[in-house]
Amino acid sequence: MSEEFTDNFRAIDAHHHIWRLADLTWLNGPTQPRIFGDYDAIRRDYSIEEFSSDAEPEGIAGSVYIQVNWPEGKEIDEVRWVQKTAENPDSILKAIIGYANISSETCAATLKELNQFSAMRGVRQQLHWHKNPLYKFAAAPDIMTDVKWRQNFALLQEYDWSFELQVFASQMKDAAQLAADFPAISMVLQHCGMPEDRSKAGLAAWLDGMKRLSQEPNIYCKFSGLGTFIHENSADFIADITSQCLALFSADRCLYGSNFPIEKIWTEYPDLIQTFRQSFKDLPENQQRSIFFETAAKVYKIKL
Repeated sequence: MSEEFTDNFRAIDAHHHIWRLADLTWLNGPTQPRIFGDYDAIRRDYSIEEFSSDAEPEGIAGSVYIQVNWPEGKEIDEVRWVQKTAENPDSILKAIIGYANISSETCAATLKELNQFSAMRGVRQQLHWHKNPLYKFAAAPDIMTDVKWRQNFALLQEYDWSFELQVFASQMKDAAQLAADFPAISMVLQHCGMPEDRSKAGLAAWLDGMKRLSQEPNIYCKFSGLGTFIHENSADFIADITSQCLALFSADRCLYGSNFPIEKIWTEYPDLIQTFRQSFKDLPENQQRSIFFETAAKVYKIKL
């Protein structure tokens, strides 16, 4: 890592949450088995003030809020609440990714209403499906091939919004086709494609899918959530997965995200970002800047 970049390190955290416990039924209800393990430590409010105290000392100059599954029908309330944070001129939060049920008959109206909020930059509807019920979120593996879903998905172009793409390896062929069919919509792949199966065969299937996705120039790869399935901040795992992603996507299509406070279950912010910085320390300075700052600034239209 160059001395100049080390001394003047500034980054955008392109994937984090804030919340009030009372707003989240899934977090406020009884503890259930989840992909990220025991989450009692985060069953509480996580404010923008706490996130800022976690992230700003590590050089984070701006951030992107990612929707956090408020109850269905509350997606406007969610963004309205977060927008108030973004309107503070001293706020670290610079962009919002909201939620819309793209399968819904009311999707067009929801998108139009979300557009009133100036920090809105895109939408996440989690499409990940897995044969393991613990990993399955979407009702079916192929929602993105549905005609009505695609008609609503096309509306993102009207707002120049991106889409947060969350899929497993078995869905990557369909996801690549989606990107090819909608080249004007930037798609940000969550958590390096969620490599949950670390067996030789599992990683081979993940890599094959990632190769397909990387061939579509409107897909970006987000370096986030790599502790999701292993429940630790593993330097070896992060270095291995991100190096393969960089070889496929190149640094100008890769970006950093902490996934806090989920990752806070097993690590602290300084440890997490230092693990990523160490993984990239031998890259040229311009590539490091792309990963930590410039790609996110471009995709989410952030000016700092």
